Amino acid sequence: MRFVLHPTLHCLLPIVLSGYFLLHGAAQAQSYPNKPIRIIVGSAAGGAPDVLARAIAPKLTSAFGQQIVVDNRAGASGVIGAEMTAKAPADGYTLFVSTTMGFAILPNVRKKLPYDSIADFSSITQLAQASNVLVVNPSVPAKNVAEMIRLEKSKPGTLNYGSAGNGSPAHLAGEMINTMAGIRMTHVPYKGAAPALVDVIAGQIQFIITSPISAGPHITSGRVRALATTGLQRNPVLPDLPTMADTLPGFEITQWWGLSAPTRTPKSVIDSLHSQAARAINMPDVRDSIVRDGAVSVGGTPKEYDALILAERTRFGELVRKAGIHVSD
Repeated sequence: MRFVLHPTLHCLLPIVLSGYFLLHGAAQAQSYPNKPIRIIVGSAAGGAPDVLARAIAPKLTSAFGQQIVVDNRAGASGVIGAEMTAKAPADGYTLFVSTTMGFAILPNVRKKLPYDSIADFSSITQLAQASNVLVVNPSVPAKNVAEMIRLEKSKPGTLNYGSAGNGSPAHLAGEMINTMAGIRMTHVPYKGAAPALVDVIAGQIQFIITSPISAGPHITSGRVRALATTGLQRNPVLPDLPTMADTLPGFEITQWWGLSAPTRTPKSVIDSLHSQAARAINMPDVRDSIVRDGAVSVGGTPKEYDALILAERTRFGELVRKAGIHVSD
């Protein structure tokens, strides 16, 4: 016997199926998350992205009832971690701590990247922002930026500076000093700010411009000496430090960090992640810890983070062209 679908039912079938899939999709969204969530960090443990990820991870674990796993994928100035995230399923279970370096600077200094910081990612929230701080090994005989510049001019080759890699904010900042001060300090790239800072402490290199989140405890302990911050205004947590612009007018480089997901992640999932991540980053204990290290919690909307990324890509593009910075692919 052959079954024949009644014409009326045949017309209604697409509507019925459409409703089913809508309800099925809604049910999936409502059940999110139903397994552990991974936050990829594109740098070594101990750097600012890692610190921020580990600060919010237990809060998100508690809120979602699922384990939040921080996965450090250091190397290539964060490109490895960004590419992994961009190619991951857009289901909300793989997130990325996006940074100034990966989303605003590298697109301007590298001709080829395996990801597009705007097209391949959906913004969740900006986690924090900070003006950076220039710290030197205590053996460096310079108590301020002007003395540091004079030291390099009188003894060329004396100062080597570290960074989280070619094209990182610290690299750009060091080259800005070279350009604006008319000197030629040597750049030493590392696989993350944390190992570079370790070598500053050990005296293997002389200084680094890095996040107060990373450098703060070492400034307090005296293992490094802070000379200046990199915002146009003084950092409220380091009010006694002058800005770089006090010595080199117009000098400004700040850092920001956010949480991003692969593009096409469902809006309902993005909204859920934004709600909990913004809440976590502004919990008193997390916020106070970040502020003590010289940064400020944010927790803005996805659209606000989108706007920041676009504006910063444009601004850093102008800085890169002026400084003549290029990074080989």
